[in-house]
Amino acid sequence: MNIENIEAFIYVIHYGSFNKAAEVLFLSQPSVTARIQSLERELDCRMFDRIGKQISLTDDGKKFLPYAQELLQTFQKSKIQLKQKRTLPNELRVGCTVSVSNYVIPTIIPKMKYKYPDVNYKLSTAVSEDIVNKVLNRELDLGFVRNISHPNLLSAKAYEDPIRLYVYKDHPFIDKTVSIDDIGEYPLVFFECGSLDWMRIHRLFASMSRPPNIEFQTDNLETAKKLVLQGVGIAFLPSLCVAQEVRENKLFPIEFPQTAGISLQTNMIALNGENAIFFNSALDLCKGIAQSIRDHI
Repeated sequence: MNIENIEAFIYVIHYGSFNKAAEVLFLSQPSVTARIQSLERELDCRMFDRIGKQISLTDDGKKFLPYAQELLQTFQKSKIQLKQKRTLPNELRVGCTVSVSNYVIPTIIPKMKYKYPDVNYKLSTAVSEDIVNKVLNRELDLGFVRNISHPNLLSAKAYEDPIRLYVYKDHPFIDKTVSIDDIGEYPLVFFECGSLDWMRIHRLFASMSRPPNIEFQTDNLETAKKLVLQGVGIAFLPSLCVAQEVRENKLFPIEFPQTAGISLQTNMIALNGENAIFFNSALDLCKGIAQSIRDHI
């Protein structure tokens, strides 16, 4: 069956006229008429009743319409897929910070692979500044970084990860009303990533009547989390890195009004005008990450 004949059939119905359908299809009116006649011969039935310049679908035309629409939509989708396949790169290079590499990429990349199975993925971990430079130099296609802006980069918020105090099982803080000053009574594991969000934690310490008892300091999230799990201290941590432990009742969040609104923002970046299809797909997938965070805070 000739897809062009089906296309002419759909356009005549949509515009209610052979002449208008011809204009949109950049054809002459006789060419559109010839395509409809060819379709009618192939199906051995009339598609339209013609009274003067007025046309209406016959009963056979009405029956055929939903099939014609499905055939045309399937054909158009296949063209898009084939064109997309020709234009997609063989490899997508993604740079991300350590926390994104540990807690976000394992969720996003399998879904990207399912959506774009012919693309290979090269993942690298670095600090935000290095990722920005590599995207600018076309060494990376996409980057997950802190909230950094640059005039040559497309940047959008991927998700926000609230920072909260987490304590281990059976800690005295659990299910009790405690103040921020009570933190000073217990050993603190302090994770420091150097972002402006952590500066707010420092300012929080400065406002306490008794300084915190920082017995352990680390720049690695997993180390900080495991120290808390071992019961050697409590820690301020991003919620995403402890989501599983919270679900399993191994770690417990403690609420303080002073910490409300403190979070780590992760942005996704790409060069302006490049890799938009991957940028938008990954950004959509990050909505699921953001919802997961909201569900567990």
